[in-house]
Amino acid sequence: MSSLLVLNGPNLNLLGTRQPDVYGRTTLADIEQMCAAHAKALNVSLSFEQSNLEGEMIDHIHAAKGLHDVIILNAGAYTHTSVALMDAISSVELPVIELHLSNVHAREEFRHKSFIAPVALGIICGFGARGYTLAMDAAVNHLEIAR
Repeated sequence: MSSLLVLNGPNLNLLGTRQPDVYGRTTLADIEQMCAAHAKALNVSLSFEQSNLEGEMIDHIHAAKGLHDVIILNAGAYTHTSVALMDAISSVELPVIELHLSNVHAREEFRHKSFIAPVALGIICGFGARGYTLAMDAAVNHLEIAR
């Protein structure tokens, strides 16, 4: 059975109350439940993590090697600042799907630069909470093609 890691970065624990006009009213717990149900339908195992700390996110990425087949990463603001996350992704040699709830390209200029994109399989942005299940579908499709 394939295994997916969904890793969420800083401030995503505040979903539902943080800037609902940008990020919606769906909580991270709601997203986790939605992903768990979708994982069951896709017949894949799922781990779901969140951290506000860059080092903890790196630890999750390192631990994924040999345990998970794909990482779905919503790195939040670290997307635009973290060479360390990019290096961690390169080090584990796992496919990573970069994910954003909002369309980062329609927002402030600094959000247009991603340190994750050069080492990501692909990017999903702008579809709100639904982006998580879209990323899961893309991950499973990638694994089917790779086999």
